[in-house]
Amino acid sequence: MKTNRRDFVKQLGIVSASTAAVPHFNIIKSLNDNKIRIATIGMGIQGFQDTKAALRTDMCELVAAADLYDGRLAHVKETFGNHVFTTRDYREVLERKDVDAVLIVTPDHWHDRISMAALKKGKHVYCEKPMVQNIEEGAAVIAAAKAAGKVMQVGSQRISGAAFQEAKRLVEAGDIGNINFIESTNDRFNAIGAWQYSIPTDASPKTIDWETFLGDAPKRAFDPVRFFRWRNYRDYGTGVAGDLFVHLITGVHFVTGSLGPSRIYSSGQLSYWKDGRDVPDVMVASMEYPAQGKFDAFQMVLRVNFANAGSIKNVTRIVGNEGEITFGGDSLTLTKRKLPAAPGYGNGESFGTFSDAQQKEYLAAYDAKYPADSRTPEPVKEVKFDAPQGDDAHKNHFANFFEGIKDNKPVIEGPLFGFRAAAPVLACNKSYFEKKVVKWDAKNLKLLP
Repeated sequence: MKTNRRDFVKQLGIVSASTAAVPHFNIIKSLNDNKIRIATIGMGIQGFQDTKAALRTDMCELVAAADLYDGRLAHVKETFGNHVFTTRDYREVLERKDVDAVLIVTPDHWHDRISMAALKKGKHVYCEKPMVQNIEEGAAVIAAAKAAGKVMQVGSQRISGAAFQEAKRLVEAGDIGNINFIESTNDRFNAIGAWQYSIPTDASPKTIDWETFLGDAPKRAFDPVRFFRWRNYRDYGTGVAGDLFVHLITGVHFVTGSLGPSRIYSSGQLSYWKDGRDVPDVMVASMEYPAQGKFDAFQMVLRVNFANAGSIKNVTRIVGNEGEITFGGDSLTLTKRKLPAAPGYGNGESFGTFSDAQQKEYLAAYDAKYPADSRTPEPVKEVKFDAPQGDDAHKNHFANFFEGIKDNKPVIEGPLFGFRAAAPVLACNKSYFEKKVVKWDAKNLKLLP
């Protein structure tokens, strides 16, 4: 396990979008029910959730799992059955001939290395968001997926829900006009939401493979807090940007078709959860999206506050010049408003300062230019959309992944798309810690000076 991830090629260049074209696959089928056989690498909180969501599709079966804590491996067998092969060493999973696809649900600093190793071994890959921990790692993962000819899906599953599908349809239909502003908040006010997860009483160097957990992160003495609450540390995670902003940006890119922002700036602080973490618990990011295709340029503001003792009303708003889409859970509301052609006059503006003669002349010209039907705004229209009962975005995301494997089809969040969502949030961290604006070439996937 001594291979250093920094030995991989880090130089970003122009990466061809042709990775969306997936070549024919030689699928290994189970003898009994023709299901895709999966293994999960990383059986923490999300690992169990992902595995259960994948199994809900009824398109796969779990044959193996890897984790560095013995207690989680025991719980795998308790949850999924004694027949599931378990190991601390993910490489043993990759060597198995009965594994068609792997779910990579490890701390962020392991994403690129295990993804590339799995692809090289001929496995299809589902990798949790963000796809990589550092911007410089993206090109190598995209290239590895292309070279392997295997399906890779990134796990930001919300875009596979009915609400996002409907939002995309409404935006493409022009129902809110030209987008000019997007905002999204994701606030919390509880310890678990701020990543103060439970630590088992048997956590020790005997029950945990600490050295493998560290990987290419700085060496340090065993610390169960870092192991079970790794999201709080830059060495292993990507902070609130990589954990939460990435969902919001993924959704925006899916709905608008945008490749990404051109300028990113973030600020924040460690406000409340001063428990040893070295990432902020309050962060605000501002991003400039350039004009692309039929869409004008727009601004986006994202916020996370893990210490919000006020009213928490998390919302995502996509605002256009003729309306807005507001997301709430598994539903959305479309509100349409359109300004009248006539600007109006009086009521606190300059018309009342004109001479009487000029007012008469102005009104005559105004009446000639704006007929009566152009002076009244259209009635506000509000349309609500609720996802169908039983809609399961997490399950849908895995179904899309498995259909991509079985039917040789592009998936909704391939590595190119996944990296274009990851790069801006990683740029948020770069901006925050380096206290500067970050310029990003979203088309050619490279940082700009």
